[in-house]
Amino acid sequence: MAEIKNILLVGVGGQGTILASNILSAALVSAGYDVKMSEVHGMAQRGGSVTTQIRYGEKVYSPIIGKGEADVMVCFEKMEAIRWIEYVKPTAKIVINDHEIPSAPILTGSAKYPEGIIEDLKGKTDVYVFKAAEIAKKLGNPKAMNIVLLGALVKALGIMDMDWDKFISENVKKGFEELNIQAFRAGADAI
Repeated sequence: MAEIKNILLVGVGGQGTILASNILSAALVSAGYDVKMSEVHGMAQRGGSVTTQIRYGEKVYSPIIGKGEADVMVCFEKMEAIRWIEYVKPTAKIVINDHEIPSAPILTGSAKYPEGIIEDLKGKTDVYVFKAAEIAKKLGNPKAMNIVLLGALVKALGIMDMDWDKFISENVKKGFEELNIQAFRAGADAI
């Protein structure tokens, strides 16, 4: 039986983690994999944590990734990497958007944004860090950051040989297809 791959996408409400997960899942299903996806929105409207778990392989029975099981984690906001690090394997690849979105306690001054997040993670496993938001902004729309991160994820997984242009075009808003295809390619080139 083919090995099951476990992917964890973590971010903050409004960053587009679910759209990126939907595009990835559609492509994996089209490639013949059994795919299970689970999403948790947790106060997403207020900048709360949003996670998506995707599992794919020959036969997958559950969408839930246990602690220490994720092969790849994509962090749309770098503090989320700390919150979810216990879910990755020691051999996992971690893609981190070097981007900060202060939580409510940080905004009110009752807490400080943690320092040294990336440095702490670099010693634990393969970590790819880049500023996806800046790449998207240079392409003309900072909202394409999620597709930049999708491109990096696909490259980290080694599944670039699918028709990503098609899946992106079928899932993004009409009129934004080319921008998102460029964002995907820029993300893949970033790692």
